Amino acid sequence: MAALSTLILLLCAAKDVMPSSPHWKPTWPSYRVPVILPQSTLNLEKPQFDAEARLEVVSPCGPACHKSSPLPTYEEVKNYLSYETLYANGSLTETEVGIYILSNGGDGSRGRSRTKRQIYGYDSRFSIFGKDFLLNYPFSTSVKLSTGCTGTLVAEKHVLTAAHCIHDGKSYVKGAQKLRVGFLKPKQKDGNKGSNITNSAMPEKMKFQWIRVKRTHVPKGWIKGNANDIGMDYDYALLELKKPHKRKFMKIGVSPPARHLPGGRIHFSGYDNDRPGNLVYRFCDVKDETYDLLYQQCDAQPGASGSGVYVRMWKRQNHKWERKIIGIFSGHQWVDMNGTPQDFNVAVRITPLKYAQICYWIKGNYLDCREG
Repeated sequence: MAALSTLILLLCAAKDVMPSSPHWKPTWPSYRVPVILPQSTLNLEKPQFDAEARLEVVSPCGPACHKSSPLPTYEEVKNYLSYETLYANGSLTETEVGIYILSNGGDGSRGRSRTKRQIYGYDSRFSIFGKDFLLNYPFSTSVKLSTGCTGTLVAEKHVLTAAHCIHDGKSYVKGAQKLRVGFLKPKQKDGNKGSNITNSAMPEKMKFQWIRVKRTHVPKGWIKGNANDIGMDYDYALLELKKPHKRKFMKIGVSPPARHLPGGRIHFSGYDNDRPGNLVYRFCDVKDETYDLLYQQCDAQPGASGSGVYVRMWKRQNHKWERKIIGIFSGHQWVDMNGTPQDFNVAVRITPLKYAQICYWIKGNYLDCREG
């Protein structure tokens, strides 16, 4: 069983080797993706929505700590990937899953109490203004959650975000039952049609149009764990809207190794709390990685949690460049690196297992989720 667990976790190996050539393009690899299927569903008692929404997750377990942690067993992986589904009427279910392979294929130091910060030196974030940018891809895929976080459109009715925006690991947050997703849209004219005075230097005012969430999926790896342990590896959730949003969305993809990312960089946009009403874009280099997490120092503030981390690479099969979500921005970490304090911002990687799970949540058919 341990060997099977190792095989599943090492499915990150790509079928296509990235060539070394002066004319090489950063190319999306092809991955062999396992199949994750529901086995049984149990009705649970209606939850109490009494947790406070935490817009960031703080964990003292850094890269070395995560790398030294033992691999979970096959049964543990199945348990982590089982999930709860919260419905708009307050009902709750728990679904156990099975994992199938259809093709061949530490000691952490305790963090010190101090003021949390997610800005590193010069603030390199860009506020995105004007409907010509905000309403166009890829910025138009970023949405705001009524709990204060950010999400990303990944299908016609689905939004990917961080689990801690919905659930604190022990209980659902206040407002999760009536969760809404906000889409930035231009404000209507104030009716002053007689005036032809314009000021091109002033950005057009925007407002949020809200759509209710029909149901929410949260993996048990987050619910069973906590932010200081295995739980951070599973800090993701998928929201299904009550109606289609009618915007272009961004596909999810399996996260390639950091060395294969264009320039070793990642990108994401979110609604940072210190810039209310603004969509804030940033990019930065990946500093380190584990199987489940990306460590970077992208400038960010609470509110950006749940943003989709994406890259743009060449899709060989379609002969075109394509952006894909490869992770979910989780939050801030302070880590003691060999006695030296080190700040990180952390993103949860979309591994082959997570891709299979999220894709099935979206499509409901594993045959559409075979290639990451």
